[in-house]
Order: sequence, then structure tokens, then C-alpha cells
Amino acid sequence: MTIKDDDLISVDRCSVKGMSKTYLKNFSWKMKGGEAWLVTGANGGGKADFLKALSGELSFVPEEDSESKISPSFSSLFEKSVAVVSLEEAARLIEEERARDESEIMDREDEGRTGRQYIAEVLGGSSKKHAPLPPVAHRLETFPQVKLCGVEKILDRGLRYMSTGEIRRTLLCRALLSGCRLLILSDPFAGLDVESRKILLEFFDTITSRQLGGMKTESGFPTIILSMERFHEIPKSINRVLEISGRKIVFSGSRDDYELLLEKRASENASVDEKKRRDFLSALEKISTEYKNLLPDEEKADSDESLIRFENVNVGWGENHVLRDLSWEVRRGNHWLIRGPNGSGKTTILELITGDNMQVFREKIFLFGKRRGSGETIWDIKKKLGIVSYRLHVEYRMVGSTSLIETVVSGFHDSIGLYEQTTDFEIASAKQWLNLAGFSGRENESFGSLSYGEQRAILILRAAVKLPCVLILDEPCHGLDENNREKILHLLETVGNSGTTTLLHVTHDASEVLPCEKHVLELYPEKDPMYGISEMT
Repeated sequence: MTIKDDDLISVDRCSVKGMSKTYLKNFSWKMKGGEAWLVTGANGGGKADFLKALSGELSFVPEEDSESKISPSFSSLFEKSVAVVSLEEAARLIEEERARDESEIMDREDEGRTGRQYIAEVLGGSSKKHAPLPPVAHRLETFPQVKLCGVEKILDRGLRYMSTGEIRRTLLCRALLSGCRLLILSDPFAGLDVESRKILLEFFDTITSRQLGGMKTESGFPTIILSMERFHEIPKSINRVLEISGRKIVFSGSRDDYELLLEKRASENASVDEKKRRDFLSALEKISTEYKNLLPDEEKADSDESLIRFENVNVGWGENHVLRDLSWEVRRGNHWLIRGPNGSGKTTILELITGDNMQVFREKIFLFGKRRGSGETIWDIKKKLGIVSYRLHVEYRMVGSTSLIETVVSGFHDSIGLYEQTTDFEIASAKQWLNLAGFSGRENESFGSLSYGEQRAILILRAAVKLPCVLILDEPCHGLDENNREKILHLLETVGNSGTTTLLHVTHDASEVLPCEKHVLELYPEKDPMYGISEMT
């Protein structure tokens, strides 16, 4: 079928299929000029599969319909000219950098590709390792897309040394310079600091103002489709909404009509949601109490002993100083919120604690009463830690065939994947946590088959299952829909109030700050001192 003049994309009675699997059936949707669409829906409900089909990773396949005189079809003005910026794409990029790592054969740390090299690949540069940069790469700072994404200062930094927000902005910049005519932004604001959100909103409004005016795609500006989990965060320029849940379209229409639908749902579900919340907290308290009773007496202590202590810690690479003279202490039961702009050192602090940053051994860093490097093993440290982080998520995606029950049980063993004999208690406990989070009956599904948001929920269960001495949370709610986000925040608050676990929480979202987090470590990368310590009132 030839696409109509005002249709940009037309999906008429198609299935979304991969090599051997059908993800969505009997799917119909159209995008016309002058429309700015939001695609939303529950984690695992089919939204991600629809976006993959738009990008070409999956296929729209017309369904046979003998009764209709009009044949089903799929048409798009953007075919083979689509770029995607998402948490998943960022994870894939980090996986790619790890696969290219030659540190062992170089006998020094391989810094990998810089932002400049990566962006230049879509401007005539080569993706081959050690390939020379094309001439255009040396003047990237002059490009409006580079300035729009705010990446001028990180162009010569290795991708693996960038924060989550910095990687996302680099992906966006590359996508804009790629010349692709359709840009799919999936959860673009997740993990971004205030300034980065402002930059992205300005970018979005600039592009969609032309889109809403019905300007032709060949004007040099891409058409944007936005996908987000939480409706209240979306830009004002969005005027159309597509909600996909339960592997089907549950709403397709104007933003105003969708807002009315959300108000109706909220009114109808208020009492039901409150009962679910009480039942959830009751079940979680029971699980926590059962496990807490099995812990050794020294791990139940209510003393204010020092768990973590930094003394004048300095960390950096070359001339890039991430932490300067940081002195900070975490005592048992004192839950900390760690804040600061993207690239200010938040994740670096957490990686010094977990041992994922080797500079820990040259600095005065004490964990559980002992200086790092004084004879303790990494396993001595990890058995007292629970971790949710972007790095962990990337590592677990590499063993995606691991089942959900094995993933949660691996939290008892601090492993990526499960390689040890399990106990009946570990299996029973993991099933309880899975049931609690809404994964009942899905224990044998593979981790890799889940949506990004569902994967993040499973990793939070893995971190919390053993009620660790310290629970490290680096943007734990990335990719979670509103329902799962609320569940997880209740779970973390309950774990924090258990008397067993002390929380270290990194988030840019003020609505995700937990009531139990009374202590704040604030990072100021351009100031001296570069940090401040305060207490919540």
C-alpha cells in the first residue's frame, strides 16, 4: 500500500515478529504530520517490542485477512533511517566497549573509544580500533548538535569513564549527527541531573515545535517519538499518546483524553491500590523478619559502628580529578542520599566501596573496620553488600540466559549468574521475593527475555534478598513503570527500616528520596571543597 500524504507511519493489522517469536498481534496505528507521540505502558507489556519494530530490530508482518477487501500493511517514511537513544542502547554500548578491551595484552588499562571517536563514526570515521580520526572529528565542538547535547567537555573522555547521563547525551549527539530522520527517545530523562534534563527538554521542544507545525522531515530535523514510563514527566509539546499493555493497545488518542483516562483510573483504583500497598508491606515485613532471625548476632547489632570511612580520598584519570580530599563516614543505621550533577563522582564513590575501582587500594578507605588492601578478600566485602547499579545491570545482561529464580538466589552468593549449590531456604526465599514483586509463576523465565524495567526490578530483589549490611542503590528505579516504581520504593523503605541494612542511595529524582534517608552527601565538582555533608530536616 502506498502511504498517504499526511501519514508518516502506517501500521494496519500487523504482527510484530522476530526470527522465531511473535510479540504483538493484530496491531494497528498511524502517525501523521503535526503529531508528537508518547509511547507508554507497563514494563513487559509490549511497548519495547513495538519500538524495536519501528527501529527495524523486529519486523511488522501483515496478518492474512481473507474477510477484508483491504489488505493489511506496514509503511513508513523512515524505513532504515531510524536512531534509538535508550538505557538499553547505552548498556549495549558499554558491553561493546568491554568486548573491545585490550588491557591484558597492552599491559596497561585500555581507555577504549573516546566520545569524539564514537560520534565521528557516523561522520565518516572508522569503528576499527586505533583508526585515525577523520578531519571533521577535530571540529566537533563547533557543531550545534554537540552544543545542544552539552557534550563539549567530555568529547575526549573514554566512554567507560562517563557517567550514565554523559553516555546518554553522547548517544543522543551521535544520533542527531547520523542523519537519521526518525529519533526514538526511550526514557531520556532517567538518571539525568537538573541541568542535563533542562538541556534535553530544550532540545525536545526545539525539534517538536517544527514537528507540530507539520514541517517535512527533509528539513534537516528528525521526527521524534518519545517513550517514557511516567506520564507526569513528559514535555508539554507531546499531543498524542499510545499506551501498550498486556501486549495490546489500550489507548491511542489525544493527550487531553489520556489525562482524563488517568484521572478516572486513579479514582477507581484508589481503595484497591491502598489495600495492595498494605498487603505488600505486610508480606515484605514477614519475609524480612524470617530472614533476619537467621542472621548471626553480630549482623543484628544496633550499634553505631563505622561501616565505611573515607579519609582525604583523591581519585582521577590523567588531568581529570573526580574526587578531591573527600572525608566521609557511614555508621550503621545512618541512611545516606548521595547527590550531585552527572559526572561529579557519585558512581565513583560507590565503585570504590564495591571494589570496582582499583584506585581504592592507594587511598585511605576503610570498610567494616578494616582498611581496603589489608588482607581481606573481595568476597569478605561483597557478602556484606547488596548492589543495584548500571554496571551490574550490564554484567547481568551478558548472562541473560540465567533464570529469574537463579538471578535472585545469586544475591546470596554475590555472583553474576549462579554456579553454586543452593539451599532450600534460598530457593523458598527467592520465590517469596519474586511473588511479592509480581513475578509469580515466572521463576523459570530467562533474565534476558525481560524488558529493561523488569530486569531492573529483578536486580533489586537480588540485592535485597539477603538483607545486606549495606545496600548500594545507584539510580535503582531506572526503567521502572509507575506501578513497579512504587512497589520498589516501598520495598527499599521497609528494608531500610529493618534495623539490619544501611542504605546508600544515588538518585536525581526528588520523588524517589526515601523517608528513612536523613543524611546527605552533596557533590560540587567545580568547587573547593568539592562536597558538603548535611542532614534532612
